[in-house]
Parts: sequence; structure tokens; C-alpha cells
Amino acid sequence: MGLILVVDDDALMRRSLGFNLEQAGYQVSSAGSAEDALSLAHRTPPNLVLLDIGSPGMDGLDALRHFKSELGVPVIFLTARRRELDEVVGLELGADDYVTKPFDMDVLLAHIKAVLRRSNPPAVKPSAPAPLVVGDLVLDPQSHTVMIGANPVELTPREFNLLRTFASRPRSVFSINELLKEVWGPEFLGESQVVYVHIRWLREKIEDDPNKPKRILTVRSVGYKLEPQ
Repeated sequence: MGLILVVDDDALMRRSLGFNLEQAGYQVSSAGSAEDALSLAHRTPPNLVLLDIGSPGMDGLDALRHFKSELGVPVIFLTARRRELDEVVGLELGADDYVTKPFDMDVLLAHIKAVLRRSNPPAVKPSAPAPLVVGDLVLDPQSHTVMIGANPVELTPREFNLLRTFASRPRSVFSINELLKEVWGPEFLGESQVVYVHIRWLREKIEDDPNKPKRILTVRSVGYKLEPQ
């Protein structure tokens, strides 16, 4: 569940917190001063720091700056000073949360879980690419299918990628060089004739009359474009 570093000059408090945190499933390290805590954290980086703002030696706010700038670790302030100004200043300087003493252990655990959840959000799966719709033509990158009206169209992977390039920007004109880069890749060393050949094959599969194309149109001296039907 993660390693928590407890920083408090009260040895009894450190032992009590350590015991309760371990019972909750966390690993625990502890230090009596901010200086010792920083040294310990550099050797074994924690997932979260519980920092008593009133620890001796280095000021708690200075320690917070070090934990944030050097380790990027979330910090929860533990403070017996209830003045709201202290808490607000601490949060403005980068503390992720604060808990005032004396505190209920269940409340502290809830704060710890919330901070760890915020600092380690679940990985978001990339959303599936949406189907490209150009008139009556629907190209679905996810299922790698093409439909014209209710009729499926069988394409080779290269033909599919060529059509997908056109469908990504309907009515836009693509030059031969753009098509080579997008479909065959920037490292392609072959002849541009390959584009003309694949355009012909694609027209044979998606045009009613490949000799009089209405979908993939030639723009003389410029390139090709896909027109919705």
C-alpha cells in the first residue's frame, strides 16, 4: 500500500502512529526531526510524509519545500496549532493536506488514502478512436472495418490506412508526398508510383465506376481528396 514517513519529535507519537499505520497495511519509517527525515527519505523515498509542523530544528515549512522540490512526495501536515492561518499558509506552500492534533486514527487514515489516491491516479486507458463518417462511408479504426451504406468493403491494411488518411480530413487535398509520409512512413524510399497504384485499387473497391470516380477525386497537379457521397 506504500511507505509512509512519520516525522514527529514525540517518540511515543511516532510509535503509536507507526503501529496503527502498519495495522492498516502500510510500511512505516520515522524520524524525530526534519533533517533526519530528509536524509532518510533520500535513501528510501516514501510514498507520503506525515510531517509535524512543530518538529525541532528545521522549520516545518522549510522541510515541506525540501520534500516537494527534491523528492516530489505528497505531504500531510500534522499540527497542534489550530490557527487557520498556519494551515492555509502550509497548503499554499504545497502541503497536500493537514490534520490537527489530537486526531482520530480513522480520520487520519481517510486523509492518507485521499492524498495517495490524488497523487497516484489510476492509469486512464486511451479511448478507442471514433469511427470516421464521410457521407455514406463509415471507417472504424477500432474494428478495422469499412462500410458503404449497408455494404462492407474488404480492404488490405495499406488500402485501409490510405482511406483512413483521406477520411481524417474529407475534402482536403493530399499531395503525393503527404500520402507517402502518412501511409508509407517518412522513411519510405520507394517510388511515388506506389501511391497511384493503391489509389487505383482503392477506387476499384469503393467507387461505383472506378473509371469515373466520385469519391476519391484527382486534383490536377496537386493530389487527391475524398468527397462525401
